[in-house]
Amino acid sequence: MNQDQHDSSSAYSTRTVTPGGQTVLWVIALLLAVIATTLLVRPSGVSFAHPAFADSPMTGARGIMAFTGQLDKNSYGLFMIDVDARTLWIYQYLPATRRLKLVATRSFDHDRYLKNYNNETPTVEEVKGMLDDQRRVLDRMEREGVAEDDEALSIKVPGLPEGKAARGVDGKTP
Repeated sequence: MNQDQHDSSSAYSTRTVTPGGQTVLWVIALLLAVIATTLLVRPSGVSFAHPAFADSPMTGARGIMAFTGQLDKNSYGLFMIDVDARTLWIYQYLPATRRLKLVATRSFDHDRYLKNYNNETPTVEEVKGMLDDQRRVLDRMEREGVAEDDEALSIKVPGLPEGKAARGVDGKTP
């Protein structure tokens, strides 16, 4: 018998199961049936969508969230937000004394009603203008580059009066 025939015959060999081996298989099948029955009969019913422990809501926290972050170059703090009371407060960690110091607290109950306060550029109006310009350009591209008479982009060019940036210095459409 050559080497190839020996390997191929051993690959298809059958195994006989001893009577003791069958008992083990029946015990495993019985235990799996008991587990399945327990899962189906439990009071909460069949549910495979239980949240994972990391996804569970904060029990007893009642809407309070906490996270750490850097306050400045050499200090770190604990930021806490109470969503229900609409309050934010910050503690600074003092490593020398191993204590927390209350740095700031604020209610954001009324802050949320402000629309545009103390923001850097682009302002809300500038963003709206950019979006309008983008919409006009996309509309023009869909019309294959044909512009309407009253359609001018609101892009401002330094040194030119408003309205002449898109139409040209002489006021005519280029």
